[in-house]
Amino acid sequence: MSFETISLRVEDSVAFLTMQRGSVNILNIQMMEEMANALESVKERNDIHALIIQAEGKAFSAGVAVEDHVGKWTEPMIFAFHKLFHLLGSIPCPTIGAVEGAAIGGGCELASFCDITIAAESSKFGQPEINLGLFPPVSAAYFPWLMGYNRTMELLLTGKTLSAEEAKEFGLINSVVPAGQVRESVEELLNDLKNKSRSALKLTKQAVRASMGTSMSGAIAEVEQIYLQNLMKTDDAKEGLDAFMEKRQPVWSHT
Repeated sequence: MSFETISLRVEDSVAFLTMQRGSVNILNIQMMEEMANALESVKERNDIHALIIQAEGKAFSAGVAVEDHVGKWTEPMIFAFHKLFHLLGSIPCPTIGAVEGAAIGGGCELASFCDITIAAESSKFGQPEINLGLFPPVSAAYFPWLMGYNRTMELLLTGKTLSAEEAKEFGLINSVVPAGQVRESVEELLNDLKNKSRSALKLTKQAVRASMGTSMSGAIAEVEQIYLQNLMKTDDAKEGLDAFMEKRQPVWSHT
């Protein structure tokens, strides 16, 4: 299986999905579709002990391409993006996010959706969508479960950027390590997981997911409809996106 924006390799029962789209790994529709294909191939295998999601470049991912939020691309983009999370949530083996650099917008959602996330101390995390007159659907569905209502509202309503240590304090990620030591820390975690039964790992993950009550897929689907049928029809959503692409401050009409 060949890709243009990512790579996928399996080595010693571990799958490595690496984002490779420029220096900041902006997620466009092609990249999301390639990632979905890679996740489907991992899901079909029963010999994988863990999946690592990582990136080349100076950022883990600076989020979803703004141009894919506009016009006819809005629905294909949101469906492709959410398919990633439906698949990632259904991967039976442990998933590990290895973050170096910025994880912003969709990149923050992708990193935090992994079962365990390790980040370099220089990494940054944030959901700035509110500054464009938008909200991040996956975060709205998932973050209250991950880190509670108040932390979620603080992050999504302010659009603030968190340091790696702040992200750990919020509950977005698991651990922070010195720059240059992310891969070493991931290897230590993998060595631990490889000593565990794959069946036990799979069923433990299944049990924890089941305990969440409302399925994450169902929650994302419900929020998706609010995003497409309500938010994206507001004047301010259009103004925020236009202002971003025109490199100016938005002028809100509050409608």
